[in-house]
Amino acid sequence: MLSTAYTTVLSNLLYTHSREFVGIYDVEMGWFTQVNPVAVQLLGYASEEAFLTDPDHSLRTPPWTADEWRALVEIARREGHHELDACIRRHTGEPLQAYMRLTHFEAEGRPSLLVCLTAQSPLQHAERALAHSVRRFEAVFANATIGIIVCDRAGIMVSANELAGQLFGYALPALLGRRIEALVPGSDDHHHEQLRASFNQHPQVRSMGLHRVLQGQRQDGSVFPVEVSLSYFYLDEELYVVAYILDISLKQAAEQELIAQHQHVARLNAELEQKVADRTHALLSTLAELEQRGQELAQALAAERELGELKSRFVSMASHEFRTPLTAVLTSATLIGKYPGGDQQAQRVRHLARIEASVNHLNAILEEFLSVGRIEEGTMAAHATTFDLAALLTETLADVQSLRKPGQTIVRLVECPDPVHLDASLLRKIVVNLLSNALKYSGDNSVVTVRASCQANQLVLSVEDQGVGISEADQKHLFERFFRARNVSTVPGTGLGLYIIAKYLELLRGTIALRSALGQGTTVTVTIPYENDSAD
Repeated sequence: MLSTAYTTVLSNLLYTHSREFVGIYDVEMGWFTQVNPVAVQLLGYASEEAFLTDPDHSLRTPPWTADEWRALVEIARREGHHELDACIRRHTGEPLQAYMRLTHFEAEGRPSLLVCLTAQSPLQHAERALAHSVRRFEAVFANATIGIIVCDRAGIMVSANELAGQLFGYALPALLGRRIEALVPGSDDHHHEQLRASFNQHPQVRSMGLHRVLQGQRQDGSVFPVEVSLSYFYLDEELYVVAYILDISLKQAAEQELIAQHQHVARLNAELEQKVADRTHALLSTLAELEQRGQELAQALAAERELGELKSRFVSMASHEFRTPLTAVLTSATLIGKYPGGDQQAQRVRHLARIEASVNHLNAILEEFLSVGRIEEGTMAAHATTFDLAALLTETLADVQSLRKPGQTIVRLVECPDPVHLDASLLRKIVVNLLSNALKYSGDNSVVTVRASCQANQLVLSVEDQGVGISEADQKHLFERFFRARNVSTVPGTGLGLYIIAKYLELLRGTIALRSALGQGTTVTVTIPYENDSAD
């Protein structure tokens, strides 16, 4: 163990010469009592004295409220250590994406924090986003409700999910490394190997078992009916085949039961026909009942057709919206490798920015899908709080500044002097969606105007743009899922924004109105009732 003298010298060296922000934060005083030179330089202060005497006593995050900061301090005190991503603003105002570590300790009876802060490079940020995407993919693969098996060209199983092992009675490690023929009954005649070789020569996404029953073989030798769909992908020019496997034992049993029920109905109809002459009144009643059933079937068929149309539109939209950013990520990642020189940082940064923008676009699409799911499941509810509308609009407008095209400006006109009592989160999402649409479908050097007024416990908020406008024929479909106006079909989008806004307004008991003309812009107005906060 080091002596006290060595410990003091070593601590001073590590503190002074550290390449990251290191500071001692006094919890009771609410500010730093000591910081190292890197901290002074990183946050843009002229000296350590200027840092420690900053009257704001704030790291200038947008925003950390006093309550939020106390919550972070409490977590560090309770757990001893806490880490988080944060966007810090330098003393001069520039944003700094950073990774912060808080370590709680007590010195001379005073609670304190050791605050370490590391600036994140764009590459680190992109790597973190990519790691999150990989973890989401792994979660989907592991939790899929069908068996999934991945084989190489030779038919060796290289990956599988837990459900695949359960279907065939194998522990997952025992399944990997085996040939896929181990799961096919009667594979000794090499017929399946011939089918696999044929697929390898001309791989294509296809459904197997459509016109004939397939069977799988468990580890104990028992067989069961399955449906199998195939897809494929290439990794380092090596072909891999993905099999999606569904046990249809229950489906077949249900089909047999359905056949039996149909036969039973047929016998009942035959008996009914023998009594037609004596049961005229009963026949009329039966005909009325059949007519009602026909109407119900017609309604069910119409609903099924609508669902089919929604599925087709979703598949078309998702295919386009996911393919474009994924292609951009792949292309940019490839191009980054072609700029190894130190003088080529500008090219690397440009492609990293494309990767980050594409990942953010994918996350935004997934968030819209999750919002639709929560809305339609009925798990979302409004939670009213009292807040200042002008402040909320200021924060919201700051959030969408990055979406502006060259020369675009946003004008804000607010006439709500008193606080309002609403669900601030839902209102913020509505305004972000409206502003995003207005900026997206407006040209360079255009003006987007946001107006808000509060009268008689009603908030009236409108967003007016000078964009491409919407035809009268398309306006009646704007609040349908996945609908896109014909004059913006080439602009990226999911067709879910206005649908989600309408559903949010239902939760807030509000209404929405739209006025637009082609080439003359669009004005969307929402009206939301609110109550005065009795606590005030």
